[in-house]
Amino acid sequence: MEKIKVTIIEDHEMTRMGLSFALSNNGVEVIGTSADGQEGVEQALELRPNLVIMDIGVPTIDGIEATRKIKNSNPDIKVLMNTSRDGDNDILDSFAAGADGYITKGATPEQTITAVKAVSEGVGWLDPAIARVVLSNIRKTSESESQTGGINYKKGKNLYGLTEREMEVLALLVEGLNNPQIAKKLVITIATTKTHVHNILQKLYVGTRAKAVATAMKDGLV
Repeated sequence: MEKIKVTIIEDHEMTRMGLSFALSNNGVEVIGTSADGQEGVEQALELRPNLVIMDIGVPTIDGIEATRKIKNSNPDIKVLMNTSRDGDNDILDSFAAGADGYITKGATPEQTITAVKAVSEGVGWLDPAIARVVLSNIRKTSESESQTGGINYKKGKNLYGLTEREMEVLALLVEGLNNPQIAKKLVITIATTKTHVHNILQKLYVGTRAKAVATAMKDGLV
């Protein structure tokens, strides 16, 4: 199996060095690093890594705009946001720009390596802590809208034609559960879980679990 090749866009030198060290020690090849958003975009488009590890708070252009530029030029390059920011706007804007995963800098090296490998394989990744925060805020907003006569968010689910079971699976995806955990939670087989996830991606017109989660959060599906 070929090594995963990554570039890192991160303006803190010690963080860049730490990431490079951890990745290199786990079979991931770091082919480029940058402390600047625009420079990192140009480097990624030239070197064509499998994945870019992206901080949001970088100079020249921020990580969200850098992600958008990379994805618009080469959609095959995966982007994993690696940031200390955990605000809803940063998360949703990152996925809207095309990010394939989102992990916080508080994650362990093992969690970061897992996220890198998952995203590079097209699985997508959303830090469970981030998912819980956003899900909680969505539920609060939805309850508030319901009480004040706003649009009932549950009515929106049928716009995508999701079944009741698919909605249950989607809600668990938003909470950060993987396929075995979803299967155990719903008392179904892993194969059935994979089928539901596949159907969800098709109905939401997205290619990854992370983007399905982003759509669910933006459209209030759960």
